[in-house]
Amino acid sequence: MKILLVEDDDRIAKPLAEDLKHQQHVVDLAADGLAGWEYAQSIDYDLILLDLMLPRLDGISLCKQLRNSGFSGFVLMLTAKDTTTDKIIGLDAGADDYMVKPFEVDELAARIRALSRRPTQIQSTVLQQGHLQLDLGTHAVSYADTALDLTPKEYLILEHLMQNPGQVFTRAMLLDKLWECDRDSGEGTIRTHINNLRQKLKNAGSQHQYIETIYGVGYRLNSPNY
Repeated sequence: MKILLVEDDDRIAKPLAEDLKHQQHVVDLAADGLAGWEYAQSIDYDLILLDLMLPRLDGISLCKQLRNSGFSGFVLMLTAKDTTTDKIIGLDAGADDYMVKPFEVDELAARIRALSRRPTQIQSTVLQQGHLQLDLGTHAVSYADTALDLTPKEYLILEHLMQNPGQVFTRAMLLDKLWECDRDSGEGTIRTHINNLRQKLKNAGSQHQYIETIYGVGYRLNSPNY
């Protein structure tokens, strides 16, 4: 599994991360809640191991924020708080499981295996960033209830960026991912489609630059701060 461990205590985080790697998991480590949020916005994790008492953004708030943003992976909370009330708060915030510190690594491994056997949660068919919405089922795109008339390749670019908010893609990467059957297209084509997307969003009333140019690198979806 691809796992994000959000834990500020190095005495716990580093040995646990190493143990998970030895179990053949891919593990990223975040030392505070905001760092965990940034990781989760740029990478699709199967599981997030989440401490409750975190600097900058506590675990309960982070869990709620993840669920509200559409994160559909598993969340397993790790905490020293062991009252029934604490567990209920964690589960109601969107956690799938809850373990009290100190815990045995073997038990954690078993909990992770149990989660991995659960059916994958059905993800929302609608991607949303601020007032911008993209329906994966119908391919309809709108901004503040104004429908956007996109070409098929404009749609594909926007869909890819919205599925990976914050991640930077070079023009070559977009060509590789979206034009696999059309090798005659050049990087200038990407630039043209990006400009057209920006103009259509502007015409629909958007004052936010959703598609940000990272000069010398490429493009990324710039999530609005609401």
